[in-house]
Amino acid sequence: MSVVPAEVLPAGTRAADESPVTRAAELAPAARLWPSLCAVYRAQLSRARVARIPLLFVATFQSIGIMILMRGVVDGGDEARAVVAGSSVLVVAFVALNLLAQYFGQLRASGGLDHYATLPVPPAAVVLGAAGAYASFTVPGTVVTAVFGCVLFGLPLAHLWVLIAVIPLAGAALAGLGAALGLLAPRPELATVLGQLGMSAALLLGVLPAERMPEVVRLARDLLPSTYGVEAFARTFGERPDWAFVLGDLAVCGLVGVVSLAAATWAYRRAAVR
Repeated sequence: MSVVPAEVLPAGTRAADESPVTRAAELAPAARLWPSLCAVYRAQLSRARVARIPLLFVATFQSIGIMILMRGVVDGGDEARAVVAGSSVLVVAFVALNLLAQYFGQLRASGGLDHYATLPVPPAAVVLGAAGAYASFTVPGTVVTAVFGCVLFGLPLAHLWVLIAVIPLAGAALAGLGAALGLLAPRPELATVLGQLGMSAALLLGVLPAERMPEVVRLARDLLPSTYGVEAFARTFGERPDWAFVLGDLAVCGLVGVVSLAAATWAYRRAAVR
């Protein structure tokens, strides 16, 4: 039997001799970010649809109750604006920060991240899709809280349209923080505690007027992602809102949102490979 070098064989002959096992498999290209994000968003939205009514009720009732309590010590002016704006954004914090931290903490503990890791889906799509789905539930509650607060404290309703920008920007900043806390926490119980502490910080630092806080607490307030959304919303209650400052606060809130979502994406990659 003669041995013929492989170089002299026709290309078709060499391809036929190769077994399917040794032949390199061609992988499908990875999915693009936007279609993947939409698919994750729809899946998360349909999954959490069962809990929508109690979720909205708890988040909204909590914020309305806080405003009713504060009505006894706050009459009006800048303090009333801070209370209404902070209570409205608190609805976003309850869902985007607290519940999202619990969700990702449980997802990591139960091995649910392995399911997403096997899919050709970018990590950013998983984080953004889940964050967007949870933040979507906050829209009705935030609007109801803002309207109720304006009526309760006698504030104008003319500029409530600014919530169109406040809700997604503050929601992105808080959702990124909540997802990062849930993914970095070693145990789901710790993720729940961190989410509760974050929501408590949003309550104390966002609802209470800044003028009555010590200087150290004010510095901590500036580090909270939702602060700039609260400030932007509170400025619109004035007789002549300074829209340059409003846009500046919204820009800072959006920048913080990009940073927090990037941190959440990094935390997802870190948790998925462990």
